[in-house]
Amino acid sequence: MRIAVIGAPCETMKPKRLWDKGYDVNQTVHRFTVGDDHVLDLEMVEADCLGSVAHAMTLAKAGILSQRDVQRLRKELAAIAADGRAGRFKISLDQEDVHTAIENRLTTKLGDIGKRIHTARSRNDQVIVNTRLWARRRLIDLGEAILQLTGTLAKFANRHKLVPMVGRTHMQRAMPSSVGLWAGAWLEALLDDFELVKTAYALNDQCPLGSAASYGVPVPIDRAYTARLLGFAKAQNNVLYANNSRGKIESIILAACAQIAADLSRVSQDLIVFSMPEFGYFTIPDELTSGSSIMPQKKNPCGLELTRAKTRSIIACHDEVIGIYTALPSGYNRDFQQTKGAAIRGVNLTIDCVRVMNVTFSKLKVNKDRLKAGFAGEVFAVDRALQLVAAGMPFRDAYRKVAAELDQLDTLDPVQAIKDRKGQGMAGNLRLDIDRKRIAAGRATVRRWRSGAAKVLQSLLHS
Repeated sequence: MRIAVIGAPCETMKPKRLWDKGYDVNQTVHRFTVGDDHVLDLEMVEADCLGSVAHAMTLAKAGILSQRDVQRLRKELAAIAADGRAGRFKISLDQEDVHTAIENRLTTKLGDIGKRIHTARSRNDQVIVNTRLWARRRLIDLGEAILQLTGTLAKFANRHKLVPMVGRTHMQRAMPSSVGLWAGAWLEALLDDFELVKTAYALNDQCPLGSAASYGVPVPIDRAYTARLLGFAKAQNNVLYANNSRGKIESIILAACAQIAADLSRVSQDLIVFSMPEFGYFTIPDELTSGSSIMPQKKNPCGLELTRAKTRSIIACHDEVIGIYTALPSGYNRDFQQTKGAAIRGVNLTIDCVRVMNVTFSKLKVNKDRLKAGFAGEVFAVDRALQLVAAGMPFRDAYRKVAAELDQLDTLDPVQAIKDRKGQGMAGNLRLDIDRKRIAAGRATVRRWRSGAAKVLQSLLHS
């Protein structure tokens, strides 16, 4: 029979909740309050290990842990992170969350050292730093996905810059345009969305550790040192705001996601409509469609339809988070727990939608003949009016003359009509070089982000 020695590692130790004070909680209430955390937190294992190593090093700097303690903690936390990546790390309902599961394992393996790791830390600032570290990684993934899509769109727009496409307003035929102009519009929309991702990244790039349960601790911990260890731009200064900003930062990230998704929904709608047989402008390859269980002929643009639908889900995630935290008084409130699932779901859905759209544009077929067939004399009404203006007629008179003779307008050469539009950003002068510079600058930014995150991982868990 193995006898546990107080303070020594003991693998038979019963898991304890971090707040355990010796009484039992009603199981209905327990299941309700734990919610999905024990499942959602599987995404946070590496983040919790990173935060715990940095916190241990900060405690050592304050004289609370020894360097040997830190080394033993770091080794075990690196093993936990590896188990997390491999899918071997589990969190039980009884443990509630990743913080409890990890501290239980540290205590089981390392005894009193595991019990000391939570000194000067609350689950509040621990949850926030986990979310910030997780968000940093996913914002990098999102940034890369957007820039890959914009690169694909830039190539697509350039390849089809002189392919005529009727420009529409109110979904009615309006003026001569091109596939290049249409694609370039979505390209620039997503480049603007990337600017929102950069803003979200910058606001997320603040370290909350050391704020504890909103009011700090009477321990001489160096919060700026912790921030540097974790690769944050700075420590979030006011400890109460560090906790008040939980939910707020996530809602800012989700607001960026909502804008991205809104643009993807609109381009999905365009592609769904313009690939209908009645238009036939584009053909979505078979490999990107799914069929019907009853109609043998069906090839459905389900990826685009689901992108359109998931946009509503992403917007709902944003609304859920902002709706929760706007009703709260300052300081920690358990309501914040409900923001985690929405944040994870919204960001992950957005990345998936961007990647699906990149595959779509990489394989989309452009039907030039069908696009040209969409042109009729009325599409050139403005061109004809401006020809009359060039000959000396006042524009309003030219407008009325053309309006009275619409059924007599000739169909002009649409390619020449494209070339005649030479102003910056018009169909005959897309200035894709401007967009390519923005893409290159964005890629440099994301490389810098990823390099910084990799250095933190290497420094804290792999060194």
